[in-house]
Amino acid sequence: MALLHGAAVTVLAKYEVFNPTDKTLFTSLALAVLVGAAAGWSAVDAWQGKPERGKNWFIAALIAGPVSGVLYVIGRAVFVDQTGASELGGALTGGAAFSALLVLIPAGLGLFVGGLIAKKAPAEEEEEDDEDEAQPASGKPAGKPSQA
Repeated sequence: MALLHGAAVTVLAKYEVFNPTDKTLFTSLALAVLVGAAAGWSAVDAWQGKPERGKNWFIAALIAGPVSGVLYVIGRAVFVDQTGASELGGALTGGAAFSALLVLIPAGLGLFVGGLIAKKAPAEEEEEDDEDEAQPASGKPAGKPSQA
């Protein structure tokens, strides 16, 4: 997730150099990709029933924040405008917090939705099995006459 976030912010910075007034759509698309990646990946984790998935995504968000900030500064220095170490402070505070929340919140939503999907699938299978083994209302097996 950190690599994806660092790359996205670097590409946004590169795009902003060439199109300083027209960046709204591109920024929105980049945010949608980042949110979709975190939500989709965490939903798959919940759907598969991975153990300790909530804790893992929390740790992933904590790591993704500062690492994506460092990757952003490195990427911007190499590919965009030779940014120096002076940008590292902002990237490790505000940028890291934003990246961490951009992983944590969609991941929480994905875990919730993936958990709902995982619960619905077995419930639907049980309903189909119950229909196959339907018993009469009297509780007696069909085909045997009652002796009353």
